[in-house]
Amino acid sequence: MDLGLKNKAYVVTGATRGLGLATARELVAEGAHVLVSGRTQDAVDAAVTELAALGTAHGLVADNAGPDTADRLIAEANERFGRFDGILISVGGPQAGPVETTPESAWRDAFESVFLGALRLARTAAAALPSGGVIGFVLSSSVRQPIPGLGISNGLRPGLAMAAKSLADELGPRGIRVLGLLPGRIDTDRVRELDALAPDPAAARAEAGATIPLRRYGTPQEFGRVAAFLLSPAASYLTGVMVPVDGGALRSL
Repeated sequence: MDLGLKNKAYVVTGATRGLGLATARELVAEGAHVLVSGRTQDAVDAAVTELAALGTAHGLVADNAGPDTADRLIAEANERFGRFDGILISVGGPQAGPVETTPESAWRDAFESVFLGALRLARTAAAALPSGGVIGFVLSSSVRQPIPGLGISNGLRPGLAMAAKSLADELGPRGIRVLGLLPGRIDTDRVRELDALAPDPAAARAEAGATIPLRRYGTPQEFGRVAAFLLSPAASYLTGVMVPVDGGALRSL
């Protein structure tokens, strides 16, 4: 199936590793032009070098929490590619820990990057996107059920998902789609770091895998393929949805 991505231009934030980079790979491989962002020049350069072997990619050092980040990214995409068709807002996971003992400063920092920074990117993108444009959020399965030991994620992600749903209603009449992806146990550095917090990381991984109907963690490539489809014109009648990519781990509808 032709996803219709050839010569489309996308911004993918937090795309120097993990789920963001996996999505950028799939977009570029399908012929899209992609601007990736990350927090350090070395990481951005490494990602762009990898992606450039597949197609057209450019990078910009930016922190999602920065007040000028949204304007910079969209202006750069328009300048480099001459158009702007969509954005995937991917942010790193907030500090792990239970609600009861995680310090208020960690909640405040996470709100700035995970919630407010993502919302600023979406609102700025909405003002610049043409009909047919798309805004995607990389969220978490914590949108639908809490994950033990991830109090901040459990608190902030559902609120951001509902903001995305509201934005889908607001932007739908302009032909702009808004959606979210809910990754479960995908085999990224972030998930390995969380597994490593357990007294026996190998046992923790095995136990988590046993709760997934497919009995394994997902790969970043599997996530990236779903994300590329949802961002593409091939998914033109999907908006306001939260799509789990979790091997069936979520038990809710």
